Amino acid sequence: MNHQLPTNKTLIVIAGPTAVGKTDTAIRLANHYNTVVVSADSRQFFREMSIGTAKPNADELATAKHYFIDSHSITESFSVGDFEKEALTLLNELFKQHDVVILAGGSGLYIKAICEGFDDLPTADPAIRHRLNQDFTEKGIHYLQEQLKSADPEYYTQVDLNNPQRLIRALEVFETTGKPFSSFRTSAINKRPFNIIKFGLNLPREILYQRINQRVDIMVEQGLIDEVKALLPYRHLNALNTVGYSELFDYFDGTIDLNRARELIKQNTRHFAKRQLTWFNKDKEFIWLEPGDVAKMVEIIDSKI
Repeated sequence: MNHQLPTNKTLIVIAGPTAVGKTDTAIRLANHYNTVVVSADSRQFFREMSIGTAKPNADELATAKHYFIDSHSITESFSVGDFEKEALTLLNELFKQHDVVILAGGSGLYIKAICEGFDDLPTADPAIRHRLNQDFTEKGIHYLQEQLKSADPEYYTQVDLNNPQRLIRALEVFETTGKPFSSFRTSAINKRPFNIIKFGLNLPREILYQRINQRVDIMVEQGLIDEVKALLPYRHLNALNTVGYSELFDYFDGTIDLNRARELIKQNTRHFAKRQLTWFNKDKEFIWLEPGDVAKMVEIIDSKI
């Protein structure tokens, strides 16, 4: 997609692990530059998922305009490729009104899609995806790992082997096309018609984990259990295969009690935060700061634009 814009337009990325304070930092930056926030959180897009995705609340949304919050339904198919196309079109419009736009979120793949472009992957056969999901349910993640190791040893060394959806995606592309998933992935970065400055937010691990645990308790107080209960009829959808929802589905199935579900949400969220940090740390363009150090961010941004 070729958007012609003056190169004095700048996208400020605010990334980092869950519960680190991205929303607050992004809003403060947006207010400083009198601009807007584009969300890059792959679950906050969905209207039906609010408490468990820690969306900005009504006050926060009133303080700074956000895009891609409640923009889609869990019943709609919305891939990272769709996000790239829609978000680039949106940025083209936003940069007509603003010199600076904030992109904030913890979904590394979605941030990468906006900053670098995403490979144009073939559409897979839904029947193949369904069968692979069944294989995962019946045979476990180890089976998928072994299948991928055989089908695409190159991607096997790069993928997060504990993420079943990534494994299934690679296998369904291989089975649909007969070509390894890695053959569709290009390392070429699409040059964007705007400058990009990337900030990663982090905290000492014990503080981050304390914030994660506290946030889970607050979510439960705010009504997370009822939110998940209302989504039981849709539990088969990929959007709901996520931390905070999967554990409570198990609770409703009667396989674990509520206290265990809460502990698992905390544990799995901590693991998720660790994976997010691993992903962002691979990108050497990130400037790492503590959340809330907006003065330092402004100093860096102003020196670059």
